[in-house]
Amino acid sequence: MKQNQEQSQVSSQHDVNSPNKWEADYERGTDGWDLNGPTAVFKRLAASGRFKPGSMIVLGAGRGHDARLFARQGFQVTAVDFSPYAAREMQRLAEPDAPVQIVQSDLFRLPPEFDINFDYVLEYTCFCAIDPQRREEYADLVARLLRSPNPVLGKPGGIYINLAFPLDTHKGGPPYAVSLPEIFTLFGKRGFSLLQREIPADSVAQRQGLEELLIFQASQIFS
Repeated sequence: MKQNQEQSQVSSQHDVNSPNKWEADYERGTDGWDLNGPTAVFKRLAASGRFKPGSMIVLGAGRGHDARLFARQGFQVTAVDFSPYAAREMQRLAEPDAPVQIVQSDLFRLPPEFDINFDYVLEYTCFCAIDPQRREEYADLVARLLRSPNPVLGKPGGIYINLAFPLDTHKGGPPYAVSLPEIFTLFGKRGFSLLQREIPADSVAQRQGLEELLIFQASQIFS
């Protein structure tokens, strides 16, 4: 019995659907997705004034660098991560003047009160970390979280900000390879309109040419 439990634990440390995998990465220091600060592309967006502060959920928030960045700009931010370690790090790095609601949870098991509750979904290095077979489920999640458009009141739908990475064709993962046609198909099927796409000049050096900023808007009423 003990041997079976140990084998199960070892197996879960390689399973992206288990928090144990991400916990082990943090503990080993193999958390290469963490840039030790806010993403430069998001710093530019947050400072631009283009997006009116509102409710934002950050998926796969890690240590919460980007969540705190937008909280400093007056957004009401919820940061979600699978890993208890990441949640503890967000608590440790919390800024009283830029509060963030920290939720340690499987993305696919968020409570129903989160549905149609956010003006923005922010994502970077999360889509590429989930099991590729769950990408349809992930797109459903984003559609469910964002506010639907209200034509009667003249209110547009919520915004999905995705810094898509890595745009290549390598095998295995995580990170798993990402393709733009797949993303456009996933979110197009769910009534999202593409507002902007950009190859950012301010990507970190090691990710130059491997990522693209995509900004979508929900244009279909969620039901």
